[in-house]
Amino acid sequence: MNLHSTYNNDINLIAVSETRIDSGVAIRFKDLMRSLTETGPDHVILDLSAVTFIDSSGLGALVGALKQMPTGKRLELAGLTRDVAKVFRLTRMDTVFTIHADTTHCLSRAAG
Repeated sequence: MNLHSTYNNDINLIAVSETRIDSGVAIRFKDLMRSLTETGPDHVILDLSAVTFIDSSGLGALVGALKQMPTGKRLELAGLTRDVAKVFRLTRMDTVFTIHADTTHCLSRAAG
């Protein structure tokens, strides 16, 4: 599992470089998210634009990452591909997370 974190306009932007978040990487994903969000900006955007597949273990890992966020921090998602967005709608996870079309919108809104 490869995640890359950068700080931009008081946002911790974490990009997932993998095409899948599934049972094979779910635990590692959650552990990496914990380490990348322990410090830094309170606003965390997870860029999922490279992810083309997510299963129930991947959804569970995302919820786990949300629940383990330090107090006062918030996790939002951006860049869901068509198939991933469909899974979020079918499981109603789109009501749990704030979802943005892409990271550009999030970063420009934070700058303004």
